[in-house]
Amino acid sequence: MLNSTNLKISKKHLTSRIKQTVVAMLSVIFGTSMYIFMNGFMTGINETQDEMAFSQLAHIRIYNDVPEDNTNLLTVSYPDAIHNVRNPQVIKYTNGIKNSGEIIEYVEKIPEVDAVAPQVNLSIFFQKGAMERNGTISGIDSEKEEQLFNVSSYVVEGSWESFEQDANTILLGVGVAKNFSLDVGDYLLVKNSNGVSKNFKIAGLFETTLTSTDNAKGYVSIAAAQQLASENSSYASDIQINITDYSKAQVIADYLDRSIPYKVESWIESNGQLVAGNELRNIMAIAVSLTILLVAGFGIYNIMTMTVNEKIREIAILKAVGYDERDIVEIFLTQSIIIGLLGGLFGMVFGFLISMTVSIVPFEMPGMSTLPVTYYPRHYVLSFLFGVITTALAGYLPAKKASNVDPVEIIRG
Repeated sequence: MLNSTNLKISKKHLTSRIKQTVVAMLSVIFGTSMYIFMNGFMTGINETQDEMAFSQLAHIRIYNDVPEDNTNLLTVSYPDAIHNVRNPQVIKYTNGIKNSGEIIEYVEKIPEVDAVAPQVNLSIFFQKGAMERNGTISGIDSEKEEQLFNVSSYVVEGSWESFEQDANTILLGVGVAKNFSLDVGDYLLVKNSNGVSKNFKIAGLFETTLTSTDNAKGYVSIAAAQQLASENSSYASDIQINITDYSKAQVIADYLDRSIPYKVESWIESNGQLVAGNELRNIMAIAVSLTILLVAGFGIYNIMTMTVNEKIREIAILKAVGYDERDIVEIFLTQSIIIGLLGGLFGMVFGFLISMTVSIVPFEMPGMSTLPVTYYPRHYVLSFLFGVITTALAGYLPAKKASNVDPVEIIRG
């Protein structure tokens, strides 16, 4: 337990050189506040980027991929012969998912699954009169798609309800509508590369955070897309899945991959750059913050070393009257810890104020109006702990040096 006399001496040392104490405390305040701000800001950026990505990206995707088994039957039948096969063709590949209803029913039974929706994605041509542009359409089940991506929130003109109620309507990206000078209520011809075409009435216009999507995409009913693809009602090109915790997507995808005869891919597999970007930003935030705290630690070390040198005769007198090495270490280490505690507390307050100030700065971009900042308690707790630990370590070496002072030599000298 801390000796009350030692605590009084520590306080006296801190108040006798108030400027040095304030400088040391400011360095801790700056370090902890920057740790809070940097981590809150980087976490906010990561979460905003994830939110923008998941507005169009499912956690797990099921689709029919070209088989990876390239086994040559000639090699199996005649292992000792020399074979020369040119331009091998895939003859068993079937485009799309033919039994989507059964797979959706199976997936929906998994407790972690939040929403499942089939899609029929097609590369098509938009045509209005003599004008023609290539693009894509997604045939969707409006109710399931709404649960998955909240598509109705992106409708800026027209009505999502009109689209739901009429299978012959289309939701069109604002960029496509602008290119064709179209508005809600107009008609647009959609045709595929096989010449199958259908005329759709525009029920609404949508605008996402992705310009490339707005300039080339439309949503139609899944029945209309199946008709354009010349497929039956059980056909889907993709099955999109959202789960309650997207960080567990790979685990669920691996489980499904073992029981479904189609390609199952998590967002982690298909978006490695997004994952890498998040990790790099987190590492950068931690590295910068810890560097600032280390610099603060060196500052405290220098200040405590100067204090020991200035108080060397007092230390000698204390040892001469019966203070042992443990007491001397306690006195100077207590000074460092007090600086760390006060600096950490004020640092948390300033870190919150800096974060709050930055979070209200206008920043106009698609999907955001201000800079994203988070306020997770763990950032505040960790910053406080790092601040106290750094100052304690920085104060230990000077304290140990002070405890080794020989009182006889100092008093004689």
